[in-house]
Amino acid sequence: MAVLFDVVHEDDDLLVVDKPAGLVCHPTKTGEMSSLIGRVRLHLGHGDGRLVNRLDRETSGLVVIAKSAAVAGELGRLFSGSAIHKTYWAVVDGHVATDDLVMAGALGNDDESPVAIKACVRDDGAAAETHARVIQRWRHAGRPLTLLDVSPRTGRKHQIRIHLAHAGHPIVGDKLYGEDEERYLRFVVGAMTPADVQALRVTCHALHARRLAWTWRERSWAFDVPPHAEFLSLLP
Repeated sequence: MAVLFDVVHEDDDLLVVDKPAGLVCHPTKTGEMSSLIGRVRLHLGHGDGRLVNRLDRETSGLVVIAKSAAVAGELGRLFSGSAIHKTYWAVVDGHVATDDLVMAGALGNDDESPVAIKACVRDDGAAAETHARVIQRWRHAGRPLTLLDVSPRTGRKHQIRIHLAHAGHPIVGDKLYGEDEERYLRFVVGAMTPADVQALRVTCHALHARRLAWTWRERSWAFDVPPHAEFLSLLP
């Protein structure tokens, strides 16, 4: 049987998994193996599993699944607020100048982009805040890179990717918020060029949901999972 995902924790109420990069969270028309929720249903043997948090297709890392509607409701309220501490690792282009970075640009649709799902920092957008701390700076194949420990304080779509790109440090391999948004359009139709592949350096962007921590039912919960091999290949 094909490997569905790596199970980080499982009990009667919760399933915590390490979502691989490149796998969408939402159902698709191409079979249960093509989405995380489809694989969850195969693992559980029923359709009651509900994703409490979600990650972009190319983002790897921790996803929490509730095994019932009641648990999903309880955790959904926690995850929609500020009670969850989320930590990501990101490898970004350039050497981030300061050891600590606070990004608080409001986010909204990018009306000038040909990509319908793209957002940007704009004054009339929704409030968003992201904190980042430098872990390491180095050079990879002659290019300066920085490894960041990132904590989003709000939960806007693409928030980390947008804020880092706006700060001048896009995530390595980001097809949409990197140096050429047309690359994303070529990707979705399977028309990326060899030059695109070389410029991206990795198959999926280097963003990993490394840690989740919260308090629930009078207990502290915390889960950590290391990045995958391709992410690690960028590190010194």
